Amino acid sequence: MTIRPQFFLVLALPSPGSWLLSATLSLLAFLLLVLPCMAVAEEGHLPREEQSSQPWHLGVHTISHGGFTRRFRLHLPDAAANPESRSLIFAFHGWGGDEHEFLGSSEVQRALAGKNYIVIAPAGLGTEEANDHRSSWSFRGSATGLDGDGVNPSVEGDTALICDPASTPDYTYPSCRGQAANPCGWTHCLADDIDFVVALLQAAKRQLAFDANRVFAVGGSNGGMLVWDLAANPKSAPHFRAFASLIGLPHRGYSQAPSQDLAKPMLLITGGRDPAVPPGPWGDHQFTTTQNGESYFYTSASAITASWAVALGCDTSAPESMIDFGQDVLECRSWQHCHGSIHGPVILDCRASQMSHEYQLGLTWPLIIRFFEQFR
Repeated sequence: MTIRPQFFLVLALPSPGSWLLSATLSLLAFLLLVLPCMAVAEEGHLPREEQSSQPWHLGVHTISHGGFTRRFRLHLPDAAANPESRSLIFAFHGWGGDEHEFLGSSEVQRALAGKNYIVIAPAGLGTEEANDHRSSWSFRGSATGLDGDGVNPSVEGDTALICDPASTPDYTYPSCRGQAANPCGWTHCLADDIDFVVALLQAAKRQLAFDANRVFAVGGSNGGMLVWDLAANPKSAPHFRAFASLIGLPHRGYSQAPSQDLAKPMLLITGGRDPAVPPGPWGDHQFTTTQNGESYFYTSASAITASWAVALGCDTSAPESMIDFGQDVLECRSWQHCHGSIHGPVILDCRASQMSHEYQLGLTWPLIIRFFEQFR
């Protein structure tokens, strides 16, 4: 909040008819014109989102952050609902997507109908680059091309890269030239996406009425990879109640979960036939490799969820158990005796054995909403 300076002018006026009275009145008129302009000029130095006085409404909006004009689409629930009880979901698109990827889906709109959720779907950066690169979200390793555990001398042929450059195209964005350590990077280096998300949330708090203790994040593919960073970063994690990643996994070596006091509930949904971000077999903690003609390395689904289970205080001495959600397409597993698991599991590893690198939102979005609702 910025408080404009207040100016008070007290003048002792000379007697009527004197030349001093005329000069004093002229000075007073000048000050009354100039001082308000000084206050307005000071406000002009604020970020654009601070200056906005127009209320946010249903549709697409822009906000200035980090020198870029960022777009986001806004979904608002029924106006009759209690504004103070509304929850907020951030929805992050995949590589090359935009703000319409989730909210443009009829399956998502049907699942939101009658629900008391605000949804903010921002667009990533990339089209601002030379040659109009794909919109993307940067997360650990994706811009530098470096994995999280370096070279393991006990593994023959191991490298510190997130890909095998011999079989992977060079997608390095122009903004990453000089920052990328190798040709494996594939997202932008224009801005800090964690900072942007936190700034967008703060702007939402100024513009919208919702319960700040019920803020959630979901992402698909590249957006789902960003979600793991949002959940692990101490700058962003405290602002959220729970997270969901849809066909998105961290790169190899980035399986570290946050500390127990920072860890939040997490849902992971992957496809058993996903060639782009393969989850790996159940119980396998080895990294996985893309099977689509490229060779990117990812943390396996079992490794990242087991790490999260430890941070959430689950009993990982026994294997995960099946969780029945009343349908047979998604197989979901979790651990027992986790902290905060009053209304349901706080860590959930769900896999559709026949699903490829796709969202199948008619199947997955209702589960995402159901997972979030246990923390409302």
